[in-house]
Amino acid sequence: MEDEATAVAALGTGLAEVQRVLRRSMSRRLGRPPLPDAQVEVLRLVERRPGISVKEAAERLCTAANTVSTLVGDLVAAGLLDRERDPDNRRLVRLRLTPAAQDRIAAVTAERRDLLLRALDRLDEPARREIIQAAPHLRRLADLLVEQEPGHQLRSAERDGAGGAG
Repeated sequence: MEDEATAVAALGTGLAEVQRVLRRSMSRRLGRPPLPDAQVEVLRLVERRPGISVKEAAERLCTAANTVSTLVGDLVAAGLLDRERDPDNRRLVRLRLTPAAQDRIAAVTAERRDLLLRALDRLDEPARREIIQAAPHLRRLADLLVEQEPGHQLRSAERDGAGGAG
């Protein structure tokens, strides 16, 4: 059991280190400083859920609405997000990526992929294959970690129509 706990701790450290190195390398290669993690989270969420409201984004990110509103304001000022009034409820504002944000996300995604491919090419074939085969499991692990966040079950019930006034 202790060996497994040690291996799991090493996994967490390794994943954090890979993310840190990728972020630093991409920043250098793309010639611009990376966006703050919180802004990236908002952009990725809007990418997955175009038209999401600030309130919905705050719920999904487990963050206060005023914090998300500030992040959105910064991203709008940077030309990365558009705010549009909901045609059915003029009090609601819907968020969408701008073409500049889509281009930036595409460039970062391509650069990350290329950096990983170059590093993977330097591994022996069995190690390379194991890492690539682990990718879907890492995605599922991330989903399970999100499910463990406080308030996740309440948000899931609200999305499914089982809770809240909607």
